[in-house]
Amino acid sequence: MNQNHIDIFDTTLRDGEQCPGASMTMEQKVRIAHQLEHLGVNIIEAGFPVISPGDFNSVETIARETSASRIAGLARCVTKDIDAAARALAPAGERARIHLVLATSPIHRQYKLNKNRNEVLAMARSAVSMASDLAGEVQFSAEDASRTEPDFLAEVTETVIDAGARIVNIPDTVGYAMPDEYGHLISHLVRNVSNIDRAVLSVHCHDDLGMAVANSLAAIRAGARQVEGTINGIGERAGNTALEEVIMALRMRSAFFNNAVTSINTPELLHTSKIIARESGMPVPRSKAIVGANAFAHGSGIHQDGMLKNKTTYEVMRPEDVGWSETEYPLTKHSGRHAVRIKLERLGISPTDHEMNAFFPIFKKAGDQCKFIDDQELIHLFHHGVIISPVS
Repeated sequence: MNQNHIDIFDTTLRDGEQCPGASMTMEQKVRIAHQLEHLGVNIIEAGFPVISPGDFNSVETIARETSASRIAGLARCVTKDIDAAARALAPAGERARIHLVLATSPIHRQYKLNKNRNEVLAMARSAVSMASDLAGEVQFSAEDASRTEPDFLAEVTETVIDAGARIVNIPDTVGYAMPDEYGHLISHLVRNVSNIDRAVLSVHCHDDLGMAVANSLAAIRAGARQVEGTINGIGERAGNTALEEVIMALRMRSAFFNNAVTSINTPELLHTSKIIARESGMPVPRSKAIVGANAFAHGSGIHQDGMLKNKTTYEVMRPEDVGWSETEYPLTKHSGRHAVRIKLERLGISPTDHEMNAFFPIFKKAGDQCKFIDDQELIHLFHHGVIISPVS
């Protein structure tokens, strides 16, 4: 296995669906799962089988109808959850992964679980051992790990690895951590868990303080080799790590991340984003990185001029690398003469310098009165605003 390979764990169908208003039918989930496989996602978390018959059926159907990605089902560290997950995941065979979750922070131990450290360790050990007998692979998540005492978190990690967990997830469940802090926590585990070489460290970050992507990338620098998140960043509260942003950061800055690589088919990112936005009912903001409508659109005259001379002046990646057809130069009041001339020429109009001098003030005046000037409006303005001398 390539030690620099970063596994992409997509939880759009589980944590993403927990976003209020994003519930999906089984048919919608299956369509998304097929697209996630086409994208090259390594692990698809298909749902939480015990919570409802519908979720159980969705996980079972996705486990049966997929063929490449590992399929994960979430379970708390209790017998009924583990049994349900194992039954739902059975059609996936060796691709099945039971994903166990148990809170470890002082806040959760006291107020949610009413259990002490030793009781939490015993629950984790027992659940991992049980799940290991029922699925091809077990992942353990220490819920609220970023607010857990580092030494106790190391003890939990070592315990579950000994019990059979091959992936240990260190979630920033409430989006509380800062990148340096979170990176140091991952480093602490790498240094202090004696059997860490027998497992993959994973990270699952929420965006409550806008740090989900930054925290995930800091964790990769520190040794994490699996990143969990969702396409478009949908999820509980402020959402999850936006996987498309992590994927492209790793691709464009691979050397910075110690030559990290993924197996993602990046030209499928935009198509995947659009499918998930449609099926979940969660629209993508225009300004969203990578997949937003403005991600490769340049409105400033200075930027448009630079881009028309050399695209690397204002773009760090090619639009086609993520599924866009080309860079856009929407014409607004901010656009410069160069961009306007190029647009006219692409529309079959070749203005002389004299005509451009006459037309540009007309264009600017129109731009002050609207958000965009589309192609038809531009042609109309030119032909009605500029007196073109007849050809002799």
